[in-house]
Amino acid sequence: MSTTLPPDIKLGLVKLNVSNLERSIRFYLEIVGLKVLQSTSTQAELTVDGIHPFLLLEEIPHAQVTQRRSAAGLYHFAILLPSRKDLGASLRNLIQSGIHIGQADHLVSEALYITDPDNNGIEIYCDRPRNTWRRDENGNYIMASDPIDWEGVLKEAEGFEWSGLPVGSTMGNIHFHVKNLQKSREFYCDVLGFDVAVDASETMKALFISAGGYHHHIGMNIWAGEEAPSRPSNGTGLEYYTLIFPTEKTRNEALERLQSVGVQATDLDDVLTVTDPSGIQLRLLFAE
Repeated sequence: MSTTLPPDIKLGLVKLNVSNLERSIRFYLEIVGLKVLQSTSTQAELTVDGIHPFLLLEEIPHAQVTQRRSAAGLYHFAILLPSRKDLGASLRNLIQSGIHIGQADHLVSEALYITDPDNNGIEIYCDRPRNTWRRDENGNYIMASDPIDWEGVLKEAEGFEWSGLPVGSTMGNIHFHVKNLQKSREFYCDVLGFDVAVDASETMKALFISAGGYHHHIGMNIWAGEEAPSRPSNGTGLEYYTLIFPTEKTRNEALERLQSVGVQATDLDDVLTVTDPSGIQLRLLFAE
């Protein structure tokens, strides 16, 4: 049995616990550019294409907003846009909104960073062509956090009206504060089957892993501290994220590997949920 994940594995639905649903919906529509698929008084499914759920928000009772870098869990989730023109249009909208914008040229991609009202980090980015990505002598992708060409990105979108996230936007990667990098590496790489894309455990206290040669599907860091506490049960933040396998067979093989080292899974209507060493919930699905 191979311990390498299928190259076409994808990230899927992310669920966040929030303190004020109405405020969060407004933020994700007006600032990020998602659309409401369906909603109740306590939950909202948001979508890019009007068909598939992309982000699930739930308002929890007596919510306590989790402070940044205070607990294991979400650092940011990352929305991959189809083109640099789309990135320019998003950047222009973010500037007009007045929100604080972080930014970085990672060499493999250009990225914008914002934070929602509950301190959930969001990256909005576009990739550079894969044939321009370079690796060092140790096989790590060469990445950086240089300033982006702000004016160049905006120029790409001149005359192009922003109307929300374009169809084709996907959940490109997700990045966590973890409790222990080595234990997380063993879970995600040695057992689940991700490959190490960038080992920055000594320099940045971070690790970036992927399948299929991508620059990273998952980032992990200990910037909230070694053995960072879990967020409280009423804390805002990540409830779960989703990994979508191409087939039921590949999903079940991954589950067997996890179970072989004692990882417990819950099964509800063929939705399998496991918990990583940092207490982060991961749902294992397969494509329809």
